[in-house]
Order: sequence, then structure tokens, then C-alpha cells
Amino acid sequence: QVHLVESGGGLVQPGGSLQLSCAASGRILSILAMGWYRQAPGKQRELVAVITSGGTTNYQDSVKGRFTISRDTAKNTVYLQMNSLKPEDTAVYYCNADLRTTIIDRRDYWGQGTQVTVSS
Repeated sequence: QVHLVESGGGLVQPGGSLQLSCAASGRILSILAMGWYRQAPGKQRELVAVITSGGTTNYQDSVKGRFTISRDTAKNTVYLQMNSLKPEDTAVYYCNADLRTTIIDRRDYWGQGTQVTVSS
């Protein structure tokens, strides 16, 4: 089994910063990519940022220049540094990992989600 454990959410004022962390554990052969998605009330889940095993990153346009995704491959951990937060960033943030547990078994795994609320 594979588990993704997120941490770092909370309440922050507009313009503030938060860092999210997500650690993957369990029977992992290799991680192809890890990323963060978010879902606001009444909206669909959307990609925020992703980082591949090769280090390539991709961001949603609305967070470019404010959010930074990074990883610690030795710890199977991905981070999301969020700066200059806006009320519209309020959502439940989910960690995602595209990984293999065996050579032939590749699938997506999800964390339980962590709430980020940006409000004064």
C-alpha cells in the first residue's frame, strides 16, 4: 500500500505565506511525478503545480510567480511554497503522486487533503 500524508494547511491573511508538505510512503518502486491540486467549494478539482522525476515543473497560470513546487527525492516528499496568498486561493489542497509499485503497476495516489483558508 501507498500513503500520502499532507501537512501545512491553515488560516492565513491575504498576502501571507504557507508551505504545504506531502510525504509518500509504502511500497514504492519509483515516482514519476508529484503534484498539488485544489478544490474550492462548488468548483472542480484543478491542478495547481506538478514536478516530474526529471525536475520539470508546471504551474497553473493563476499561481505562477507566487507558488513554488519542490521535492526531496530521498524522502519521497513534495513541497508547495505559497506566497502572496489571495482569498481566491482558499480551497482544500490535495497531494497527488503518479508512481509505480511494480514494473507494471502504475497509478495515481491521493492524499486526504488539507484546508487552506486565506482571509482577513
